Amino acid sequence: MPLLLTLVLVQTCLAAVGGGGIAVYWGQNGNEGTLAQTCATGRFSYVNIAFLYKFGNGQTPEINLAGHCNPDSNGCIAVSDGIRRCQRRGIKVMLSLGGGVGSYSLASKEDANNVAAYLWNNFLGGSSTSRPLGYAVLDGIDFDIELGSTLYWDDLARYLKSYDGTGRKVYLTGAPQCPFPDSFLGSALNTGLFDYVWVQFYNNPPCQYTSGNTGNIKNSWTRWTTSINAGKIFLGLPAAPQAAGSGFIPPKVLAAEILPMIRKSPKYGGVMLWSKYWDDQAGYSASIKNRV
Repeated sequence: MPLLLTLVLVQTCLAAVGGGGIAVYWGQNGNEGTLAQTCATGRFSYVNIAFLYKFGNGQTPEINLAGHCNPDSNGCIAVSDGIRRCQRRGIKVMLSLGGGVGSYSLASKEDANNVAAYLWNNFLGGSSTSRPLGYAVLDGIDFDIELGSTLYWDDLARYLKSYDGTGRKVYLTGAPQCPFPDSFLGSALNTGLFDYVWVQFYNNPPCQYTSGNTGNIKNSWTRWTTSINAGKIFLGLPAAPQAAGSGFIPPKVLAAEILPMIRKSPKYGGVMLWSKYWDDQAGYSASIKNRV
């Protein structure tokens, strides 16, 4: 049996028995390796390409992949090869909208519909002459909405899901902050349309880990997993102490004190890491993969 097929079958079997996976954000540091190299590590089940940082409210959408490529000169179409290589390994690849820096918002339901159509035609199963990442078809769209208006994200989710009937499932994922409910994505998550939700349990002391205290993050995890109707929920963490202002969990603490509890939830999907670059620096995913 070919090695690649064997790896895909192993991943499928692990998922079937409830094993978790690791999601990672890639795209915001040119020194983190290519997308293909990221997936070739064998450590990740999901990759979010970050970010489409400008869209909505009549703006011409723009993607920013930091030092990886220049979209203005069509330099990012080469990412198509990486997307396909990841997908052949059974890894789902999403385009992440938003981020902590950008210019994005939705002005109305009509605006949400227009953005959904743009995403479908330029990154998903539609067609366009100006696909920024080339002709590879992404698996879905990730919502990392952290600024701007709080309105119409639920409408965007519904419009994107309406394309499901075209023959290929559109996965929806989201990265809310851990204070519940999330001020930007609360209404969108309540639609029940999200397949994976990677809650950011960092930069928010009331609901994250602090040295010697696992109570806050455990309580917050329980709140999230019992309050929203989503396919699977992930523990979102910084991959290194420098990756976030606060909330880093030493791998030994995660494995011994937190994962045994959160894995009991039927909603448990695994761990999300910010980001591939910081994971390279700290080796976090390698140290936790067999415990997730």
